[in-house]
Amino acid sequence: MTDAVVTNRAMPVYQSAAFERRLRRRYAAERRFRFYGIAAIAVALGMLVLLLGTIVAKGYTAFWQHELRLEVFFDPAELDPQGTRDPAVIAQANFNTLARNALQAVLPDSGGREARRAVGELLSVGAQYELADMVAADPGLVGARRTVSLPLSDEVDQLLKGNISKTVPEAERRITDRQIAWVEQLQARGAVAAGFNTRLFTNGDSREPELAGLKAGLLGSMMTLLVTLVLSVPVGIAAAVYLEEFAPRNRLTELIEVNINNLAAVPSIIFGLLGLAVFLNLFGMPRSAPLVGGVVLALLVLPTIIIASRASLKAVPPSIREAALGIGASPLQVVTHHVLPLAMPGIMT
Repeated sequence: MTDAVVTNRAMPVYQSAAFERRLRRRYAAERRFRFYGIAAIAVALGMLVLLLGTIVAKGYTAFWQHELRLEVFFDPAELDPQGTRDPAVIAQANFNTLARNALQAVLPDSGGREARRAVGELLSVGAQYELADMVAADPGLVGARRTVSLPLSDEVDQLLKGNISKTVPEAERRITDRQIAWVEQLQARGAVAAGFNTRLFTNGDSREPELAGLKAGLLGSMMTLLVTLVLSVPVGIAAAVYLEEFAPRNRLTELIEVNINNLAAVPSIIFGLLGLAVFLNLFGMPRSAPLVGGVVLALLVLPTIIIASRASLKAVPPSIREAALGIGASPLQVVTHHVLPLAMPGIMT
């Protein structure tokens, strides 16, 4: 009788077939969830690689540039007709003629006015300025012959980099068939060479692509960030220390905290309009991107610095403060000697 009771006793719920099916479905759902998460990360990384790869594939050729090696005669009749060797007179000379004469000397089939103009277009307009800088640095070049490297025009440079196809009809490209033939002649003579594009980092803005550089942008960005850091970091940390360690808890403090949190969510375009309306139009500050831009960026990041600094200060254990006060430190010494150094790694992020 007892055995019959034990035999007919119902199985526990966790051992039933329905429970096993639910358990398998739950495990399967967890595996799918992990798969979806890994797939989402893989897709995001793939898009990032695709974006960076596209940028590199289209822009890496900017790091080298083709130049033309020519023997240039620094004709005294063109540079200094009076023989005064006055730098002011030499600076007004037509150095473009020197470059074109040197180029036409190695291309015998470039006679005629139109041909000479087409030949001159092979060189960058910056060639004359580089020759002028050479003579300004060494006036003894007047009357001498020197082999120099001069930048080619953007059209020729892009042709040699393969970005302009020779098979495209002449009317659809920026370089003529005759100019392409001249470039091939110069290549056959070994006069064309490719080298690292130092002008990309030493030149500023230019309407000529082959002369344009990043110098102005790099210097402007560094100066803007310098102004931003000088203004925002000390003020932001000081405000966070006061609000977290010294400010009384009243309605004014709460109002300030609410405004700081709200400013952290304001779009950057609003700060840009503030800089235009207040700093430029009202205060009449100079239209300097590093100065005005740095001030506006300082206002933009100041709420973030204050919020991050307060969070770092809160993370310091209260026992540190209590121990410092217990050995006789003043509240200011507690903050400057103990709390702030411990919170500084978090603040600097």
